[in-house]
Amino acid sequence: MPADHSGHKRGSGTRDESALGIPKVREAYCDLGAEQLVEQAIGRREGQLAHNGALVVRTGQFTGRSPKDKFIVRDELTESEVNWGPVNQPISPRHFDTLYSRALASLAGKEVFVQHCLAGADPEYSLSVRVITQLAWHALFARQLLIQPAHPGPHGEPDFTLLFVPDLQASPASDGTSSETCIILNFTRKIVLIAGTSYAGELKKSVFTILNHLLPAEDVMPMHCSANKGHDGRVALFFGLSGTGKTTLSADPNRFLIGDDEHGWSDRGVFNFEGGCYAKCIRLSREQEPQIWHAIRFGTVLENVAMDAETRTLDLNSHEITENTRAAYPLEFIENAVLPSVGEHPSHVLFLTADAFGVLPPISRLTPEQAMYHFLSGYTAKVAGTERGLGKEPEATFSAGFGAPFLPRKPGVYANMLGEKLRQHKAACWLVNTGWVGGPFGVGKRMKLSHTRAMLNAAISGDLEDVPMSPHPVFHVFVPKSCPDVPAELLDARGMWPDKSAYDRAAADLSARFRRNFEKFTLVGPEVRAAGPGK
Repeated sequence: MPADHSGHKRGSGTRDESALGIPKVREAYCDLGAEQLVEQAIGRREGQLAHNGALVVRTGQFTGRSPKDKFIVRDELTESEVNWGPVNQPISPRHFDTLYSRALASLAGKEVFVQHCLAGADPEYSLSVRVITQLAWHALFARQLLIQPAHPGPHGEPDFTLLFVPDLQASPASDGTSSETCIILNFTRKIVLIAGTSYAGELKKSVFTILNHLLPAEDVMPMHCSANKGHDGRVALFFGLSGTGKTTLSADPNRFLIGDDEHGWSDRGVFNFEGGCYAKCIRLSREQEPQIWHAIRFGTVLENVAMDAETRTLDLNSHEITENTRAAYPLEFIENAVLPSVGEHPSHVLFLTADAFGVLPPISRLTPEQAMYHFLSGYTAKVAGTERGLGKEPEATFSAGFGAPFLPRKPGVYANMLGEKLRQHKAACWLVNTGWVGGPFGVGKRMKLSHTRAMLNAAISGDLEDVPMSPHPVFHVFVPKSCPDVPAELLDARGMWPDKSAYDRAAADLSARFRRNFEKFTLVGPEVRAAGPGK
């Protein structure tokens, strides 16, 4: 590939790189295609090809995000807008400027990879992002996860620049960071700096955090959810924390996938923030998740998946490196994906929770006020053995908006937007427990995926609209008496427990956890607080 006069390698759709704002590098590979990036990654020993053509990489010390190392620059622009605290930690402009200058200087004489991408499938709200990375596979990740411009280069000045420099180590004593790792968002300079980690999920979630901050000012609700639509065009949203089935349940062969993780809800409808999917693939099976299974091929990035060194066959059941194994691939790898990934206003909103205490009903209808309450609660229960540090008992987790680490503003801002949109567009909201029935983890049984799919299909199709419902005695949500293709007894959470008094104690305990968690929320009215569980 010929070099330009500045010594920068040119790829497809490139331009003069003098506007990148980085010092003279040895080579700048700009907007290379997936095939070229795979070649670069293999040539640089960043990864290996699996038997199915996917690029297998390791993320090193970090196999997940580092939330305690995430910061937002506190200045005149962000002072009154950001919900400062453990999630949104402040850092001074001076500390950022010093770190950023060191990051740029560290790239002098080295190779970099540059990708010009978009975030937001609706051009009305699209954000242009320039990603500069040290590693070819990080550039491939950005290319596959974000959206490619319809017309390749030349590109104007981006809305945001993301600089990913895993080799740079911060100094907590002088840089104001918590460790040698940092993820810093500077909304005034429109720059994100990621240093001291190779975990690519930081790139994806940094862009999501940017949109979570900017879009509410444009009356667009940013959402940590998946979305799909039926043959009739009716859109469904799926909210849920990791392990609740959000990606699996939205990847339905009988529906069309809009996106698996991040969306906006504007006055025009729903649109995907991304151009790809970032699916967990631990214990992935062809039978249960055929769409994701077939998406793992050439062009897909596999993070921390075990592979036989000789045969290059994958062991998707192995957690020897981490439980958080991931596959990053473009939406077009899903056979029934919606491209461009936009849809009408949703007719159904579904909150997924894996209740390992076995208390919540398998499916229940929510009023708009209850929807706001459960959206703010963002409840699920982690199961012992799935994460380090968890004991033998299930652990309740509450994450506002089903994505608290990515919400720069107060959670009540997003909850009020949800309530307004649910009422305006008359969307039905359901709470679905994909966790345990008949007792807690270790006693009861995990809800069968086939039964959960049947309940979702019945809710989305309208088959539950005329079914009699009764309020749950503790959580006050409305539980249907019957559901097609689901045994009626499964719908009664209390009835499935052999020991009814044990259920009552467990329900009272979980109810108290909800109430204690909700005490910290502001900006919502008393009707929302009253919509939660009783004593």
